[in-house]
Amino acid sequence: MIDRSSRGSQSNVRYEAPGFLRADDLRPGSRYELNNGHPVYCAPTGGDGARSNLLGAEVLATDPIVNEAGIDAGYSPRPKVLRAPDVAIGNVPDQRGWIQGVPPLAVEYAGSGQDEAELQDKINDFLSAGTQAIWVVRLVGPRRVEVYEPNKAMRILGPGEMLSAPGILQNSYPVEALFDRGTSMELTLKNLLQRRGYQSLEDVREEGREEGRASAVLAILEARGIHVPEAERSLILASRDAAQLDAWLRRAASANSLTDVLGVSG
Repeated sequence: MIDRSSRGSQSNVRYEAPGFLRADDLRPGSRYELNNGHPVYCAPTGGDGARSNLLGAEVLATDPIVNEAGIDAGYSPRPKVLRAPDVAIGNVPDQRGWIQGVPPLAVEYAGSGQDEAELQDKINDFLSAGTQAIWVVRLVGPRRVEVYEPNKAMRILGPGEMLSAPGILQNSYPVEALFDRGTSMELTLKNLLQRRGYQSLEDVREEGREEGRASAVLAILEARGIHVPEAERSLILASRDAAQLDAWLRRAASANSLTDVLGVSG
């Protein structure tokens, strides 16, 4: 929990009196959260935040034991509270409307212009409602992650240090996986391979058979929900070019379509 007394008198009193709005008064797509019934505008992010948000979501969502994840998902743990973490891991049902409760793990990206008092209120709302961990990625100054957990002192981790969330994530991740493209893509690929029974790309290579790499390409595409027509499936399985198969494997980790991998439509 966050001690509000450390954030100044204005922050202490600004939302003590409940506002009149409820989560049901806002429609999906609204740019407002609710803090005790008061609207809080959520401005668009800059390039650093948008880029990092996508990278962090990708690597965490593909963790082998994660079944549900989302970006900007709206949570309403109480009628006059509506919060949308940048990345939510767990409790992201495939249904319309605001989500009841909170995610087990939430990730926030804090860039220039961040309202620190509002951020702390948001952290407090999540922790008090049952979120097990909140990671705040600081994009201004030295890149770092603040870790907030119930009834524990906040911790700051820098590049090279590992983030973990036992019971929520299978793997631990270096801090830079949440904002560095190369690190994120490598670990996303590893996660997708683990979902198909491989521990890493090296395991695929050590099979000594191009057929194994081709099967891994198809498995990753399947895990990402990308349909592979029979002709392209045959093309992949017939390849004996190890370098080409490795390239397809890496592209598949972040692909949105078959074109991104093979340069063909599907």
